[in-house]
Amino acid sequence: MNVQMMNDLAVHDLSIETVDGPIVSDVSLSLGKGRPLTLLGESGSGKSLVAQAIMGNLPAGVRASGRVLFKGRDLLAEPAAERRRRWGRSIGLLPQEPWLALDPTMRVGPQVGEIHRYVKGMTANDSGAATRQNLAEVSLSSAEALFPFQISGGMGQRAAIAMAHAGDTELLIADEPTKGLDAELRDSVAARLKHEVETGRLLLTITHDVAVARALGGTVGVMLGGRLVEYGPAETLFAEPQHAYTKALLAAEPSRWARKTRATPGKTVVTAQGLEKRYGDRVLFSGFDIEIAAGEIVSVVGPSGCGKTTIGNILLGLTKPDAGAVVRDAELSPLRFQKLYQDPPAAFAPHQKVRKGLKDLARLHGKDWTEIEVLCDRLRLQSALLDRLPGQVSGGELQRFALARALLLDPAFLFADEATSRLDPVSQQDVITLLHEIVRETGLAVLLVTHDRDLAEKVSTRLIELGGAHR
Repeated sequence: MNVQMMNDLAVHDLSIETVDGPIVSDVSLSLGKGRPLTLLGESGSGKSLVAQAIMGNLPAGVRASGRVLFKGRDLLAEPAAERRRRWGRSIGLLPQEPWLALDPTMRVGPQVGEIHRYVKGMTANDSGAATRQNLAEVSLSSAEALFPFQISGGMGQRAAIAMAHAGDTELLIADEPTKGLDAELRDSVAARLKHEVETGRLLLTITHDVAVARALGGTVGVMLGGRLVEYGPAETLFAEPQHAYTKALLAAEPSRWARKTRATPGKTVVTAQGLEKRYGDRVLFSGFDIEIAAGEIVSVVGPSGCGKTTIGNILLGLTKPDAGAVVRDAELSPLRFQKLYQDPPAAFAPHQKVRKGLKDLARLHGKDWTEIEVLCDRLRLQSALLDRLPGQVSGGELQRFALARALLLDPAFLFADEATSRLDPVSQQDVITLLHEIVRETGLAVLLVTHDRDLAEKVSTRLIELGGAHR
């Protein structure tokens, strides 16, 4: 694919491979001031690997070839120590998994503040003022004194965004900057990124969210199977897509889905009345009632940090409410109440290959390995991925492995916390279709927490807006 190169960042014929063969092939792209570049595509297509190659932060055993020219210097030819000196100074990364990027032992404010204090050399007073401004810009002023484990996934994402803004690097690589955020926050983050471009920063965004790519404009590259299959101005690409995958990606946005048929609810699986949860002086919710029956998909929507995840955790018994009561079907084993976590890396042992974890689970619960193979096939997970560590597969692939693991245990109730926030529209539609099929086949009861109202309205038996009305 011929790509016109500009002077600030130019990637020529970038290929990335492991001992098993190539995983990214012949990617060429360019980036200049005033025109952001967005890489769009499905989970596992190689988008994040391109970003890691530019950063010089590829996983062990992964090698890059080609040229990556930044301000005329070939980054691939630089020694590792010299490339690391660029991190946080001339090249900044907003990582895909804030859960892994934030220090769990430090409060949010000091984590942002140390960038101003120790990278930029500000005084304590000036760094404090700059930190408060960074947090206010992403609506996190109230979280300055909180630890990462005390905030929601979406709030963690915004904390990482505040840290990236604080770095004020020449080049900002934003890897899935809006996953897990509601539409309002997603749009505000996209607007903030556009502002960074207007102030002269180079911006490379990795995303599966078509709405974000549209909002950022500039140039868009579509990746599939490790290759750049379409590349051009955003306005042209979205109006007249040429590649079949690009057309499928746009057609699979939840707003274009047909509404799923609703099954007749069966026996009540879990119910709660009068739930209340407080954190200090802050009341997340009060007087909250919910009932979920077999064969239902009940969705809870609402802004990041409003307590959606907390409700699911209370229903599972993982969190105690400050008031109210939960009743679960007494005939069901606790094992049949399962959770799909919002941050997949938190749910996998980092030094254990995916296959080993799934085999241990199958052996412990007397499941046949063929059941796992069937689930992986339905979730479009290649068997080669099983022999990788969790950190060596994409976030979307890891989320689908988490879903396969939960479904293997034949749950009667599944709390799916942002189950598709890491998936591109095509993969998201596949996963939701599979989940809907399993609900119809088995009578599974699902509590779906999502930031995507379009998705919730198309698949839910009932939709609950936290702090709003039940529909």
